[in-house]
Amino acid sequence: MMVNKKQIKELLNESACSHNSEKKSSCDKPKPGATSGGCAFEGAQISLFPYADVIHLVHAPATCQGASWETRATKTSFSGIDNTPLGYCTDVSTNDIIFGGSQKLEDSISYIVKNKRPKAIFVYETCVTAMIGDDMDSLAKRLQEKYKTIIIVIHSPGFVGSKNLGSRLGGEAVLDQLIGTKEPKEIHPYGINLIGEYNVTGDMWQYSPILEKIGIKIISTLAGDGRLERIQQAHRAKLNVIVCAKSLITLCRKMEEKYGIPHVSVSFYGKRDTSNAIRTIVNAFNDKELSAKAEIIIKEEEEKLESKLVPFRKILENKKAILNTGGNKSWSIASALQDIGIEVVATSVRKATLEDIEIAKKYVPILMKVPANEQAKLIDEHGVDILLAGGRSLYTAIKKRVAFVDVNQEKKISYGAYNGLVNLASDVCNSVNNPVFKVVGTKAPWEKDND
Repeated sequence: MMVNKKQIKELLNESACSHNSEKKSSCDKPKPGATSGGCAFEGAQISLFPYADVIHLVHAPATCQGASWETRATKTSFSGIDNTPLGYCTDVSTNDIIFGGSQKLEDSISYIVKNKRPKAIFVYETCVTAMIGDDMDSLAKRLQEKYKTIIIVIHSPGFVGSKNLGSRLGGEAVLDQLIGTKEPKEIHPYGINLIGEYNVTGDMWQYSPILEKIGIKIISTLAGDGRLERIQQAHRAKLNVIVCAKSLITLCRKMEEKYGIPHVSVSFYGKRDTSNAIRTIVNAFNDKELSAKAEIIIKEEEEKLESKLVPFRKILENKKAILNTGGNKSWSIASALQDIGIEVVATSVRKATLEDIEIAKKYVPILMKVPANEQAKLIDEHGVDILLAGGRSLYTAIKKRVAFVDVNQEKKISYGAYNGLVNLASDVCNSVNNPVFKVVGTKAPWEKDND
């Protein structure tokens, strides 16, 4: 059904959030300018886009699709036709805004069914189509019966709030329309769902083999390397594991109420947090034999990791860094940096939730609310050697002649779990040893002649 004020209020006042359970405050409410860092539509699409065996159709002007398409390098092992690199859009025009875009949506769905034959179609409502009032639910229901193809409507108009809220709306759509619609052939005693894991650059593949080696089976993911059939069977898992992304805690709370599935929240960035994450998952099953096996494997993995990190630790000794990223990365990457011997002076909490901010305080002494104004000053004050951030902060690093590592979602290398920590250490060392950051900040030869 169409998103309404009551549903938005419920999502923003989630009882499972720590700050709401303590009656401190609600999540960030929609306000002017809130969508400048990503709107609700973008959040919903990013959360669900990794499902490679469905087609994602955006009911909107082409610019909505163009602005959000392929913003994350989510990887898939799907052996069939991967639909994630493809952008489908109804391309709503001025005439459609005046007379309604339902016919264009119907024609688009009909074309996709006849020519692409996907397992399902995810249709995203955006600002324009929400305002003109296209009845997408009735249309989807009629065409689903006509074509015998699953059609999921995600009501995610950008104006309702931020990217974080959009992720929650995506989770609501999956819970209401997909989860519990198919039964598995067998129920695994140690089955889990990975919630909020999008497999960006293959992060999930860094730790999933370790869990499987212990005896944990991944039933489904939302949505990294996801499959339609698996998320339909998610209600038969024994545990939901929230991987950093707290935006989907509402989904986990509702699944616990509806299906009796408890949930835990973990991070797989860095040595400490990866080991703690594995222990948290295993301990939730309260099985001594499983826990003992996990400890043996954790010890093996940590020993292998330490041997790989030896050459990097010598280079990174006594190095200081500032971290300017968003959300859970404000503390999860800080933890990983500390594990390779780097002192993290400050981190940005501009896009972090209240819960992320509380966790970040435990890892980092200085929290930047407006990093664009603060990071350059902090680099000078603390003698910082490395700036880790998104591409826009590269110019600050060049100006201050410090090493720079891009850790935004567009990065191409995984920093997840034990092996990912080696990748992070390697990238930081390469940046520290790169002379370009020292050279580029010096005066040109012709400028020196004028001194």
